Amino acid sequence: MAKLFQASEEEIRSGYTMDVYFERTRRILEARGKANIPVWAEFTGSSLPRGWDWAVFCGLQEVLNLLEGKDVSVYSVPEGTIFRPRTDNSVRVPLMNINGAYTEFGEMETAILGMVCQPTGIATAAARTKVAAKWKTVFAFGNRRMHPAISGVIDRSAYIGGCDAVSSRMGGDITGTVPVGTVPHALMLMMGSNDEAFKAFDEIIEPEVPRIMLIDTFSDERAAALDACKSVKDLKGVRLDTPGSRRGNFKELINEVRWELDMYGYKNVDIIVSGGLDENSVAAIADTCVAGFGVGTSISNAATLDLSMDLVEKDGKPISKRGKFGGRKFTYRCPHCFSMGVSLSPDDDVKCKCGSMMEMIETKVLDHGKKCLPDRKPSEIRDYVIKQVKHITEL
Repeated sequence: MAKLFQASEEEIRSGYTMDVYFERTRRILEARGKANIPVWAEFTGSSLPRGWDWAVFCGLQEVLNLLEGKDVSVYSVPEGTIFRPRTDNSVRVPLMNINGAYTEFGEMETAILGMVCQPTGIATAAARTKVAAKWKTVFAFGNRRMHPAISGVIDRSAYIGGCDAVSSRMGGDITGTVPVGTVPHALMLMMGSNDEAFKAFDEIIEPEVPRIMLIDTFSDERAAALDACKSVKDLKGVRLDTPGSRRGNFKELINEVRWELDMYGYKNVDIIVSGGLDENSVAAIADTCVAGFGVGTSISNAATLDLSMDLVEKDGKPISKRGKFGGRKFTYRCPHCFSMGVSLSPDDDVKCKCGSMMEMIETKVLDHGKKCLPDRKPSEIRDYVIKQVKHITEL
């Protein structure tokens, strides 16, 4: 049987997926006796995509899992930290620092960057969507648009960013949540009618699975919503995934279905909407009677942050390429407005433009290959994110 085009964990750890010039660099340094020179490498970004003014740092735990056992130490802002990429005087903010011999971790640069750049983008998009939804329920439905090999990464990042649930079993296991889903259009098409499909689901699927029926396969959404109410005794909700060619004014359609449900005594049946939603379209209907949103591609295919790894110190002396600031730096953040600060000292008094004193927010998370702290549960990181996002959006 032919191999799928995806890397195994062993292939990632061995460097098989790296950019090839890192392996060549290691060989040159070893041949010239420079393999054991200690360095500091920092991970920073110059800007954020799509006009975002803040982002959610995500992916740290997987980086630590990758580097565990190697003779390197890692200092980082906590996973889930809301950050801005630059200080007010345009210094790039280090989100993570690695200390050790370059040849001990240099070949992993490709993997490490991938483990934080993409998850940080997904988590940020999820957080912004949760805000746009006015804190109503948001389900992550985007795995079908991305390669299945990274479904766990996508679901974990989306959940940490603020999504209330994910759709894959793998994502559920990683996040410690029960995966959610309604029914696909294929069920109604295969069963031949809404009624047959709704009844079959209710009779066969475990009772603990919420009964949320998709109502736009064959007929008018108002009629299908009432059909679902009559077919399923303990109906939790109906989902509108109405295609754009039939949608017209989506807000009016949603309100019309709500009116019909209420008029016939089904006030406890929720309305869930999905189908091509993003931060802006969610915001446009967040004030309606919608109880929740199923959001897919706009989160799973979120803009990837353009973070980079740069050497800033070699053998105890500052060094950097052009365009970057040399020296091992420490990251500070204002507890009030979340402005960022950078200092060459971990004990500096850094004052924010708002008048508050900043706090040094990085911690040592890996000490010569050993984790310094127990892994945090995704739910704990998510709670940390939600608390910060509510704070920053209320300023």
